[in-house]
Amino acid sequence: MTPWVLRRLGQMVLVLLGVVTLAFFMSYAVPGDPARLIAGPNADAATVASIRHQLGLDASLWSQYTGFLGRLARGDLGTSYALHGAPVSEQLALALPTSALIAVGGVLWQVIIGVPAGIIAAYRPGRAADRIATLGALVGLSAPPFWVGLLLIYYLAYRLSIFPLTGLGDPMWWYLALPTFTLGLAGAAWYARMTRTQMIEVLRTPYIQLARAKGLRERTILLRHALRNVLTPLITMIGMDFGYFLGGVLIIESVFGLPGVGKLTYDAIDQLDIPMITGAVLCAAFFVVVMNFLVDLAYAAIDPRVRNRR
Repeated sequence: MTPWVLRRLGQMVLVLLGVVTLAFFMSYAVPGDPARLIAGPNADAATVASIRHQLGLDASLWSQYTGFLGRLARGDLGTSYALHGAPVSEQLALALPTSALIAVGGVLWQVIIGVPAGIIAAYRPGRAADRIATLGALVGLSAPPFWVGLLLIYYLAYRLSIFPLTGLGDPMWWYLALPTFTLGLAGAAWYARMTRTQMIEVLRTPYIQLARAKGLRERTILLRHALRNVLTPLITMIGMDFGYFLGGVLIIESVFGLPGVGKLTYDAIDQLDIPMITGAVLCAAFFVVVMNFLVDLAYAAIDPRVRNRR
């Protein structure tokens, strides 16, 4: 294992520790009493005090934090306040597959729609295809995801009954078609704009002109030579988006009623479930950090100059 990999792993641990620390203390800064929420509005003070003692909330904040870090070092994320003592890790493990499917589908839509649109727009800048792609990217960036999702549900699921309304069922991909498309639409606009900008710059370089002078086909020039130089920023966007989506997409999962990490996080915030909030934040941060690390490794595989610098 190279020193660079060890250094990056150490940085990952420090980042995760910092994120967990911020999430833990910010959860306690939110107004509200978890013990009161669990006991109900009509519970007396003795009942609330008993619940607070059972949850360990009557200890000092520093004592709770060090206890949490000790449990975290053993792989224990604690138990949920709102789910009657259910282990946080088990709840995240149950929700993660749904978020993973949404993440994969969302990234696929981004690449399938955005990259070809960017290539077409860059090949003939200023022409009709470029203007249509630019207008489509502007609309995709401007449309709020929850609004797009509600429109798709109303017209394609409710009015036309082509897709199921909400939730999951069999076949799974049919239930995830609308959520993943909604998630990927805004990202596809970013991919199209980025691909167009990068491709225009690459197509003006001398080696592309030389390839054309040699008589290479335009398809070969675009896909084999020009697109290769767009892979580095493209991989960065894919890695970041995939890591972010794995942490749960709260709006999409809430609109479509999907039991993913984002919906779990939303419910935990609503119920002031501090262990679940902290565990969900740690889960999201873990995937973002890991995907950043994998993107760095991909850079080194694509461009040998990156390996030499490191």
